[in-house]
Amino acid sequence: MKFDVVEIRKDFPILERETQSGARVIYLDSTATSQKPTSVIEAMNQYYRRSNANIHRGVHTLAEEATALYEGAREKIAKFINASAAREIIYTRNTTESINLAAYAWARANLKPGDLVILTEMEHHSNLVPWQILQAEKNIELDFIPVTEDGTLDLDAYKALLGRSPKLVAFTHMSNVLGTINPAQEMIRLAHEAGALALVDGAQSVPHLKVDVQALDADFYAFSAHKMCGPTGIGVLYGKAAVLEAMPPFLGGGDMIKEVKLRSFRANTLPHKFEAGTPAIAEAIGFGAAVDYLSQIGMEAIAAHEHEITSYALERLEEIPGVKLFGPSADKKGGVAAFILDGIHPHDVAQILDRDGIAVRAGHHCAQPLHEKFGIPATSRASFYLYSTKEEVDLLVNGIYKVKALFN
Repeated sequence: MKFDVVEIRKDFPILERETQSGARVIYLDSTATSQKPTSVIEAMNQYYRRSNANIHRGVHTLAEEATALYEGAREKIAKFINASAAREIIYTRNTTESINLAAYAWARANLKPGDLVILTEMEHHSNLVPWQILQAEKNIELDFIPVTEDGTLDLDAYKALLGRSPKLVAFTHMSNVLGTINPAQEMIRLAHEAGALALVDGAQSVPHLKVDVQALDADFYAFSAHKMCGPTGIGVLYGKAAVLEAMPPFLGGGDMIKEVKLRSFRANTLPHKFEAGTPAIAEAIGFGAAVDYLSQIGMEAIAAHEHEITSYALERLEEIPGVKLFGPSADKKGGVAAFILDGIHPHDVAQILDRDGIAVRAGHHCAQPLHEKFGIPATSRASFYLYSTKEEVDLLVNGIYKVKALFN
């Protein structure tokens, strides 16, 4: 099927709306959250209209339908990232909870004082703070792969760190600020050779790239539905079955148990062992619909379109006097353009662009240490997805010229 952005945009009703000023929405904030196609919205709507019931234990028609939809979505997600089995897909609330699950259930059971966890300087706070909490609690050691001036990881420094026998390497597959696509397969291979497990933050990669967790050989891989055309409030922790089975439960309560006595319990089998309580059923169904939608279009086609848009955006932004871009060249990054404008705060840039309906993000993007690395408090960030167009990039550029004119 030929990729047709004009037709794709028709699937997203929010792209038709106007702001209070009467401007049409130009949505360039998909790295924060993507927009949702009608098929996802309708899948969740249909669940509530036709099949709303709690899952797994009910034997009536609605409960069986709800369970089939919920578990069917898990099967779709497993296939989407090429997990070897659906039981390796653990539903969570988001990428942040997925990383915390690994930190609490795996790391607390397996790490001791002095053990080394390797992270990177480009991590989202979600892949920094859980390990900092663990460091304070268990006196583990943290060290960081440096980011180079061009926004890539220093792999020689990484190899040197691996000589210190780490227990875990945890890193982002794609930076939410720089857009850098890290060489995950190579980094995981090197981690395993050093005797470490590898956890990958895939919040920005799964929506935009074809991800194969078996080919990567990741031990853990975390991502969220809301960044890939799905609903908020649900994410996934993929884990190798053997690793997950050896881990203690994360939360206690209903559905994660096989048997409970007054003074003891036996945990359920995977994946239910890590899914305590009534889950986000409608959201899981919406997640499955989002996977269907992306699969129908094709991840390779989406990545190619985003690369074309990003290349064009970087070229146009570089033309603007006073703009400084961060991150590598378009061939090494995803659909992200983070920048600063001389003498103008990123929040002012974003607010003025919003007058023309142009939605960009401004701030540190939950990556304060990375901004400190580059000696800046914040950036403006335009980010692109399958529904983004070159015309929207042109409007962004025109808007930045308006910002410059206003401040000059």
